[in-house]
Amino acid sequence: MRIGVDLGGTKIEGIILADTGSVIEKIRVDTPGEQYQATLEAVCKIVDQLQAHSSSLLSVGIGTPGTLSLPSELMKNCNSICLNGQPLQKDIEASLGYAIRMENDANCFALSEAHFGAGKDSGTVFGVILGTGTGGGIVVNRQLLTGANHIAGEWGHNSIPHSAHELIAEDRTCYCGRRNCIETVLSGRGLSQTFSELTARQLEAIEIARLAESGEKAAIDCIQRYCQQLARCLATVINVVDPDVIILGGGLSNIAELYRAVPAYLQDFVFTDVIHTRLSPPGFGDASGARGAACLWDSVRANSS
Repeated sequence: MRIGVDLGGTKIEGIILADTGSVIEKIRVDTPGEQYQATLEAVCKIVDQLQAHSSSLLSVGIGTPGTLSLPSELMKNCNSICLNGQPLQKDIEASLGYAIRMENDANCFALSEAHFGAGKDSGTVFGVILGTGTGGGIVVNRQLLTGANHIAGEWGHNSIPHSAHELIAEDRTCYCGRRNCIETVLSGRGLSQTFSELTARQLEAIEIARLAESGEKAAIDCIQRYCQQLARCLATVINVVDPDVIILGGGLSNIAELYRAVPAYLQDFVFTDVIHTRLSPPGFGDASGARGAACLWDSVRANSS
């Protein structure tokens, strides 16, 4: 058995995961709003409560909305900005009194799906988060690829390819300070902005998807444009990584049209005659983060550093 914790922007979920992949215990609490010390204490409290269910010390993995900057081991690239610049892993280990492993939430999502979910029978898995942000993780033969800079899979902060750029009306500024990152198009906020450009109406992504399902033409057109943008951005990943399966997670992964339209749109942008890469919904959805975090001690890091 092992403990996995998913530290999200709105909730913290901790589980005890059995070797079979079944969840034995689960605790879920709200994340303290942009309060670092309170967030640290909440994570440690969940871990302590879960450890109490075992007669021996369980390994602990934690998924976070950012990653460690090496060699400083301070957090970077977090949407939950109170974590940025903080020694989160060191502080957790000091509080708990033993070593943990910590990874980006997209990496944990990819690990969960590669070990137990939609990618469990695949050699190379690319896990994608389409939600508040746009992240990704790469797992090869059930081992997580992190890279020399600890940013492997961060495709959301690549620039939009030219073929997708032509589908937006004007340049977009990303929270990271750059312009026209993939995240500015494929995140929930990006979908909302596209809808605004097409209709001059302001709606949340979930409402746009609902209207498309009900048959509203403007919403249908917006979702189709999103599918084209997603396909053109994913084509660059397939051409470089060539994964067996791409698994979509995050709130926008619930849009059923993605799995019908995107594979067809990929055809013109992937450098092959027949595309064998599958596009799949997740096996566990929101539960993947904690599951993947629990798998961190089983996944050897394939760093090049």
